[in-house]
Amino acid sequence: MSVLDEIIAGVREDLAQRRLPLAQLHELMSTAPKVLDAHTALQGEQVQVIAEVKRSSPSKGALAQIEDPAALAGKYESAGAAVVSVLTERRKFAGSLADLDAVRQAISIPILRKDFMVDEYQFLEARAHGSDLVLLIVAALSSSQLKDYADLTQELGMSALIEVHTHDELERALEISPKLVGVNSRNLKTLEVDPQAFSDLIPRIPAGILKVAESGISTRKDVEFARECGADAILVGEALVRGGDAALTMRTLLGQG
Repeated sequence: MSVLDEIIAGVREDLAQRRLPLAQLHELMSTAPKVLDAHTALQGEQVQVIAEVKRSSPSKGALAQIEDPAALAGKYESAGAAVVSVLTERRKFAGSLADLDAVRQAISIPILRKDFMVDEYQFLEARAHGSDLVLLIVAALSSSQLKDYADLTQELGMSALIEVHTHDELERALEISPKLVGVNSRNLKTLEVDPQAFSDLIPRIPAGILKVAESGISTRKDVEFARECGADAILVGEALVRGGDAALTMRTLLGQG
């Protein structure tokens, strides 16, 4: 079993334990904050940042305690983040829907629910908790699931960030005419990071699709490389939560100080 398979198995087990009746979930959705336009937020002449609230990872273990995710998200917003990503997977990333709720109440920019989306329920759940953007990992989904989940995301008013790591995954992603494609330099099956994924895949994404470079970005040089490859935005977690001063780290990554 690969790392990705193991994570997904845990996600399904946790989902089975917290699943609410659909009527109750729809009631929560009816009172959720209005969807914010994440796609527009990630456009701009300068590289945009998706800043992540991330306590732990399968590859590095514990990264930061983050006792107050709302305060951290507020720092991200003040420092110029376009979107805040919140991990909600519990076993490997120490995240939760409570983190998502806290962040949603604290900031006014779009929020990405970062999780392994493998069940329709999770999309309704994401919207009920105020998500504006969800992650669809091509490696974790069949082609039919990818299309169905992308369609469901759109029906719910949210945006989908379609994540790829290989040429084959990119081809599958492009079949559903995505608006946002993320290239992850980390292989989720082995956890190895290879920045060459940026130079191999980002230039192959057609014009008109926003391109996000994910993982392995910790220095200004990394940001410049991603930008040279054609990235419109970067997703950064570990560097921000381990840097001590999240705002200063973000400014440094963006070449602002």
